[in-house]
This record gives sequence, structure tokens and C-alpha cells, in this order.
Amino acid sequence: MISFVFAMDRNQLIGKDNDLPWHIPRDFKFFKDVTWGKTIIMGRKTFESFGKPLPNRDHIILTSNKDYEVEGCEVIHSIDEIIRLNESYPDKEWFVIGGSVLFEKMMPYADRMYMTYIDHAFEGDTYFPEYEEADWHLIEETKGIKDEKNPYDYYFRIYDRVRPK
Repeated sequence: MISFVFAMDRNQLIGKDNDLPWHIPRDFKFFKDVTWGKTIIMGRKTFESFGKPLPNRDHIILTSNKDYEVEGCEVIHSIDEIIRLNESYPDKEWFVIGGSVLFEKMMPYADRMYMTYIDHAFEGDTYFPEYEEADWHLIEETKGIKDEKNPYDYYFRIYDRVRPK
């Protein structure tokens, strides 16, 4: 199963200058809880925005640079490699975490979305790709706790793809 994990604002903004345009510690915790002990897949720029591998996760980095290597991470060079992994291990959940180009290319293959929806408009330069809302069924929604450290209204939403029968 291919799942997306991301946060976006009301305009589908997901990034600014290869970083997040907001600071919501409870969203970081949600991301950690969802991906802990799992495999995360990301583009090179997304990986480099972290500066190092995240603890207790397997990392797959997609890049066109054939010479790119990172100790402790698997490096791949095509979307087809992700599709083959998913087909080879159909009971495993693969977590695509960005960036926007990878989300766009993987959209036809995604089965689930773990979205933090932030009900606010931010300034930025990177957006989640357009998608058909009718293709997705909201299976869970939890309102995040708003406080001095998490100053926005936000919701943790889980969507499953609606598959034709």
C-alpha cells in the first residue's frame, strides 16, 4: 500500500524554501507516530531538508543523480522502482513524504493519505498537486489541539482511495 503523509494549508501549500511555512509540534508528533518503524520515501531535496536520516525509519531517496549516496539510506532513480517494491511487498505500507513532484507522480498509485489540514493561508512556493476529492473517502478526522505552541486550527485526516468495484 502506498500512503502519502503531508501537511497542507487551505490553499494546498506544503512548503516554502524547502521547509515548512508553519511550526506545529503536534503535526510533527503525528508524522512521527504514523511513520515510526516504517519506510519513508522522498525526493532528494526533501531528504536534504532534514539534514540527516530520521530515527527508526527506513529511508528511500529518489533522485536522478546516479552518484548520489547517503549512508543508511537506499537511493533509487525511478518511480518504477517504487511501484515494483509495492508490488513485491503488497502487505507493506510505503509512506511517500514529499516533495510535490513525487506526490504528483505517485498520485495514481496512492491508496491512502494521512493529511494534516491547517485551516490557515500561508506564504510559500510548493503546493500539493491537484487531485479529485471524489476519488478519496475520509475515514477518520481528529481536530488538533490549539494552544500557544500550536496556534492554528488544524485537523488530522485519513483518506482512503475509492476504488471502482
